[in-house]
Amino acid sequence: MPEIQAAWPRKTRELHNHHMNSTVWNDFAFRDDDVIVATYAKSGTTWTQQIVGQLIHGGREDIAMHELSPWLDLRIMPPEAIAAVAAQPHRRVMKTHLPVDALVFSPRAKYLYIGRDGRDVLWSLHNHHAHGNELFFGALNDTPGRVGPPLPPADPDIRSYFNTWLAQDGYPFWSFWDSITSWWAIRDLPNVKLVHFDALKADLAGEMKSIADFLEVDIPAAQWPDVVAHCTFDYMKANAEKVAPLGGALFEGGASTFINKGTNGRWRDVLSAQESAAYEAMALEKLGPDCARWLATGA
Repeated sequence: MPEIQAAWPRKTRELHNHHMNSTVWNDFAFRDDDVIVATYAKSGTTWTQQIVGQLIHGGREDIAMHELSPWLDLRIMPPEAIAAVAAQPHRRVMKTHLPVDALVFSPRAKYLYIGRDGRDVLWSLHNHHAHGNELFFGALNDTPGRVGPPLPPADPDIRSYFNTWLAQDGYPFWSFWDSITSWWAIRDLPNVKLVHFDALKADLAGEMKSIADFLEVDIPAAQWPDVVAHCTFDYMKANAEKVAPLGGALFEGGASTFINKGTNGRWRDVLSAQESAAYEAMALEKLGPDCARWLATGA
C-alpha cells in the first residue's frame, strides 16, 4: 500500500481485564499486508475471520481459522501462539476486540470493523457467557496476571443481563460505546473499512466482493462459488471445530455452541418497549444520529 498522509490514530491507554491485555500490540512487528478484524465481542468476528481467510486462501477447506487467526490481545494467549503468527509465511489475519485508543495502529495494515445492533450483540453474548464451562472460567479468572475483578457467572435472566450491561457500560465485559465510537471516528481512513452484520446477512456475496476489493484480493470466477459457500452460516455450523476459537473447547456443547444461531431480533419478544427505547436513546446520546443509524440498520 503506498504511503498516504493521514492523521493516524495513536495509542493513549492500556486496557486490561479478565479477557484483555492490550500491551501485546506494543512490540508487535506488523507487515504491510496484515489484516486486522476488529469488533466488539459477538458482532460477527468469527464470521469475518472466515470470510477473510477464505478470500486469502482461495476457498481451501483444509484451513482452521481459529488457529491461523488468533485473538492477540486475549490475555491468556500463550507466547507460542504469538510466535506462530510471526512465523506464518502467508498473509496474516489477526483479531482484536480493543477500541482504537488502546490499539497500536499500523498505517499499512488493513482494518475491518464489524458493527451490530447492541441488542443483538447482547443476546449472542449471553449465549456465549452462559455456556462457558469450567475451563473457560478457570482460564480467564485463574491465569496469573488478571487485572480487575473476575468474570462472574452469567445472570440466567437475559432481560436482567441486558439491563445491567446497558446501565453499567458493558458489565461484566467492557464498554460497547467506546468500541463503536472509536472505530466510527476513523472510518474515513484509507485502510479502514466498516462492515455491518446485517449487510453480511442480507447480501453475503456482495459484501464479500466489497471486502475482497478492499483487501485487494482477486478470486478467480471459478473459485468464487466455493469461497462464498464456505462462509455461509450453515457451512460454519457444520464445520464449527475449524472456525470456533480453540475448537470450542471452552464451551458446554463444544464448537457448535459457539457457532450458535447467527440471527437477529431475538430481543424483540423479551424486552419491553420502554427497555428497547432506553437502549435506542442511549445509542443516540453516545453515538450521534449518523452512527446510531448505521449501528441499528447498517445504512
